[in-house]
Amino acid sequence: MAAVSERSIDIDADLLRRHDVAGPRYTSYPTTDRFVEAYQGAQHRHALRQRGSAQPLSVYVHIPFCEQLCHYCACNKIITRHHERSAPYLAALAAELDLVAEALGGAAPASQLHVGGGSPTFLSDGELSELMGLLQRRIKLLPGAELCIEVDPRNVDRQRLAHLRRLGFNRLSIGVQDLEPAVQKAVHRVQPAAQVSSVVEQAHELGFTSINVDLIYGLPLQTPASFARTVAQVAAWRPQRVAFYPYAHQPHRFKSQRRIAAELLPPAGDKLAMLSGAISALLGEGYCHIGMDHFALPDDPLAVAKRQGRLHRGFQGYSTQSDADQIGLGVSAISRIGATYAQNATVLTEYEDALRQRVLPVQRGLALTRDDLLRRAVIMALLCQGRVEFESLAASYLVDVPRHFAMEMEKLQQMAAQGLVALEPGAIQVTPLGWYFVRSIAMVFDRYLQADASRERFSRII
Repeated sequence: MAAVSERSIDIDADLLRRHDVAGPRYTSYPTTDRFVEAYQGAQHRHALRQRGSAQPLSVYVHIPFCEQLCHYCACNKIITRHHERSAPYLAALAAELDLVAEALGGAAPASQLHVGGGSPTFLSDGELSELMGLLQRRIKLLPGAELCIEVDPRNVDRQRLAHLRRLGFNRLSIGVQDLEPAVQKAVHRVQPAAQVSSVVEQAHELGFTSINVDLIYGLPLQTPASFARTVAQVAAWRPQRVAFYPYAHQPHRFKSQRRIAAELLPPAGDKLAMLSGAISALLGEGYCHIGMDHFALPDDPLAVAKRQGRLHRGFQGYSTQSDADQIGLGVSAISRIGATYAQNATVLTEYEDALRQRVLPVQRGLALTRDDLLRRAVIMALLCQGRVEFESLAASYLVDVPRHFAMEMEKLQQMAAQGLVALEPGAIQVTPLGWYFVRSIAMVFDRYLQADASRERFSRII
């Protein structure tokens, strides 16, 4: 298992230029841009019926509403201060849950729940109670299940956090992004460090077993020095998990990003310095490198899963739920059932219209081929463990791995010469340097991407 070394790693400028390209984050393979509209609710219902009920599910619920627009945001969201919009949305979720439970043949067990957005804390305490009641009547949340909710530190206080604990949530994900006032103002998300610190402290006191803090590097006006100050403050709060994502500036795709002046964005070299500095700082504070840009304290379940080889990567990033099927509920939510993906309608009116007709609101999806499944296994092994073992792949997929991936192995020879991977007789090992470019390594095995010269729909990997 590869880990990033605590020592400083010098990265050649030419190597940076070669690999500073657009590419997927691989929360799935094939990636969502490969989903097709021919895959609809009928196919998804069939996949649910064929699934069986033995293995526990992972459940994701999307709450799209936010009171205020953050300029960097690329999520599916609805900006509104009209909180009365929550009631019909909860009714639509109830209808979708009924259809899913019917297809599954009853209340299926679930070992993980993630409520995301948008901003789930847009809902009132009463509405959050209603949501949990809807879920518990149709899905069997197992004892010890991981129940996570994303919270906006600007609209939660101790009373609200206590209510979330009473509802059974044991994990929080807090959107911080950056603590520098100038950067916050530039992206239209002003939240003083003291306000965020108070939320984290109160969450610790109330007994949340895992607190995750999300950061973004590459935002306007950020510098390596300013981002280092943010990382140091966050590390001092001791959240169990820290994730920092590269900002993807794609104003041609996301209208809100047109409010960010491109000339204020840091260059790729500065972004790499932010990444390198944050990795060194968090390792120095005792965090374990989970993969890509995710970190956890050694006793956190995510770090334990990494050590035990049970780490999984899905639509919510790294997870302890190894290869679990996922039910996605709500507008734009994505389900993964066996060898299929299904995404709900991304427009709220279309989502609600389908449910009024008692139809699963699937807009597009994909049934994976055998080759898709093999490549997914390789890509996820690279991203989760930093290592691909040929023997296990050969046993599972009945292929001669070096022969099947002959072209890919040739490309990896070049990466081996660059120091990014070590090619062993029966394995591929990501090096400490290679972790900085692990998305680029994974892209070698993406059959669709290699055949498609246009990558503008993806963010840059640095």
